[in-house]
Amino acid sequence: MVLGTDRRILTLALARMADALGNSFLIIVLPLYIESGEVDVTGLVGGSVLGVELTLPLLVGLVLSLFGFLNSFGQPITGRISDRTGERRRFVLFGLALFGVASATYPFVSSYEAVLLTRAFQGLGAAFTIPATIALVNEFAASDTERGGNFGVFNTFRLVGFGFGPIVAGVVIQQGPYATPAGRLSGFDAAFGIAVLGAAVSFLLVTLLIEDPDRTDAAAAEDLSFDVFDPTGRQTFDPVFVLGVGTLFMAITIALFATLQDTITARLDEGELLFSVQFAAVVIANVLFQVPIGRASDRYGRKPFLLAGFALLVPSVALQGYVPALTPGIERAIPTLDGVAGPGLMLVARLLHGVAVALVFAPALALAGDLAREGESGTTLSVLTMAFGLGVAIGPLASGYLVRFGFPTPFVVGAGLAAVGLVLTYSQVEESLSDTLDLRDAVPQDD
Repeated sequence: MVLGTDRRILTLALARMADALGNSFLIIVLPLYIESGEVDVTGLVGGSVLGVELTLPLLVGLVLSLFGFLNSFGQPITGRISDRTGERRRFVLFGLALFGVASATYPFVSSYEAVLLTRAFQGLGAAFTIPATIALVNEFAASDTERGGNFGVFNTFRLVGFGFGPIVAGVVIQQGPYATPAGRLSGFDAAFGIAVLGAAVSFLLVTLLIEDPDRTDAAAAEDLSFDVFDPTGRQTFDPVFVLGVGTLFMAITIALFATLQDTITARLDEGELLFSVQFAAVVIANVLFQVPIGRASDRYGRKPFLLAGFALLVPSVALQGYVPALTPGIERAIPTLDGVAGPGLMLVARLLHGVAVALVFAPALALAGDLAREGESGTTLSVLTMAFGLGVAIGPLASGYLVRFGFPTPFVVGAGLAAVGLVLTYSQVEESLSDTLDLRDAVPQDD
């Protein structure tokens, strides 16, 4: 799978895998932690802010989303600064340190406000780490025809951590508490410790094995803006902006699921472990398909895979909203499934969802990397990483709010966004491998 991959790419991939393992732990652990009574939400549930009633799912969604908001809005700034300074490695290390320290804080806080603040520091840490890491992956590519494969390898390892983290988290919490020489360790505290360990392993790998690449005199522009409209006049919108919008919509569909844990487990009559497997199914499919799709996009072009991904995203997301609840009537109607119709169909839908994401993710990053001007990888790619983080932030809030209009509603809205992404990609994005230079060099650049 990784034969012929640059050692530096593998190192960054392994580091990101360890970091993602810790972060994905928290996506499962924090909702359970808040709902268990370990976090004081007295006076919050049942209240309202700006006319919106505060329910427990909405409070959980806010904690999960805050990470994404701070992560996303910080990335264009940190990406631009890392372009100008060339200090990618320092940005990665600082972000990992901030994330690890924040993870270690959770066992010592008990108020909802303190949990929010801790999650905010983790989001700031990710804002330093992600654009600098993605820029390094892009700059370590020897040519455009290796970029898709490199991003496929990087995303695969990252998603291994992100995908299997929830499964391990479910086991760790269920098997707790643990007897240790220092005393009793709860399942929650053990999970927080693993998140700290993931950040520490990542920090060590980057410290020992990664150096910043040699730079030319090229420097990023002074302003932090990016083009919304296509400066070449070929299309209406700039292709990197459209890729960012598509990535935003894709990420929202991924993040719809986590906030609905209580609703889904009750609807499908399943336990926390099975829910974790369903949650991870999207990532498992990505792990299986990222590298071959990334390398195929190097050979056959980026756009065909993007279109196929969005086309599959629409039905796979919508299907999740219509998986039947396990009622006696359903069980009698589908006797051959022996009472597992709901959980089984949800797992199939999540696997198809994962294939769709794999078709979009690496080709989109590779196409944006093709279009990035020299010395501006961090700035250009931060549009996509910012969009992904923003989608991960919006998704939990959206599902926590939309589910009050019926269980299918969040998934129908997500499918609609995927359809918009398909139309925009088809009409506004050109293939990059054959005309990358034309797209960017056709417009004079400011000094």
